[in-house]
Amino acid sequence: MSIAPIKGRGAASNPANRFEEIHLEPSDDWNPKEDLPPLTRLFRDHTKTVLTYNESPDLGFDVSLNPYRGCEHGCIYCYARPYHEYLGFSAGLDFETKIMVKEDAPELLRQELSSAKWKPKVVAMSGVTDCYQPIERKLKVTRRCLEVLAEFRNPVCIVTKNFLVTRDLDLLRELARHQAAAVYVSVTTLDPALTPIMEPRSSLPALRLDAIRTLRNAGVPVGVMVAPVIPALTDHEMPAILAAAVRAGAQYAGYIVLRLPYGVASLFEAWLGQHFPDQKEKVLNRIRSLRRGKFNDSKFGTRMTGEGIFAAQIEKIFDVACRKAGIVNRHVPISASAFRVPGGAQLTFFEESVERAAD
Repeated sequence: MSIAPIKGRGAASNPANRFEEIHLEPSDDWNPKEDLPPLTRLFRDHTKTVLTYNESPDLGFDVSLNPYRGCEHGCIYCYARPYHEYLGFSAGLDFETKIMVKEDAPELLRQELSSAKWKPKVVAMSGVTDCYQPIERKLKVTRRCLEVLAEFRNPVCIVTKNFLVTRDLDLLRELARHQAAAVYVSVTTLDPALTPIMEPRSSLPALRLDAIRTLRNAGVPVGVMVAPVIPALTDHEMPAILAAAVRAGAQYAGYIVLRLPYGVASLFEAWLGQHFPDQKEKVLNRIRSLRRGKFNDSKFGTRMTGEGIFAAQIEKIFDVACRKAGIVNRHVPISASAFRVPGGAQLTFFEESVERAAD
């Protein structure tokens, strides 16, 4: 059964959850727009901790904080979609319409940063789902977490594709005074017609560039993340994206090549058939050529960049484009030396280190 695209949503269906035995199959005359409006529903997440640790050599951080599970941005390619299956949901429409909210995240974060076990280090926000997705405008969970981080002067690095990040300039500016903040704005395409169907509830490209400009003018270190690079669809835009981001004020840059784990592959394939039928096979074949004949390869060292001749070509284009745009450094220098536990007589982390060295 062919299902029409749904305006404002990336996915057009709810494929079966690989962990569930029962699945609802719509009838042939089912119309998602009339029979089951894909409205966003919020659920309380009762997690008892908010800091997640990883040991992946492919990531530039080992601690992350995600205030939300699921993401209303609805990016069709999102590698985080399969995580929703662990909650009993689908990686399709459920991922972008059933959002788990960690309402207690700020309080839990305060407890973890206050613990004697905490070793000050960079906390990455949006390591999985975007911490500035639309519902953040109302709930302000991310802002309240930033308030805690600013109080402790614990460094934070944010990746987002939403202009809403500029709302929190006051907190980011304060953290930046202590070299404890960095923001990467994700720019996938400069095409304002592609964004609404590929990343339906995220900011348009012009607004993302405005976010870069606003952050830079406020003194917050800011970079651009060209992610994901979609071979045979958006890869040709990389030089233009980097040039536009630098003109807006980006100081740093990075990129990630598309990967399609588990159910994301079928969702993305269906999306290509709906919106780019003539390019579908070329895009899919190019992805396979980057992933050793598969849609996803989780091998450390290459899962973010791919392998083979096309991966090398993308890397070369990125390097040349960065050089032409004037980007010298890829990573923001960020420090935990100003960390403190507020409300006590504790020394800063830097001062404690100096005293220990003296002893």
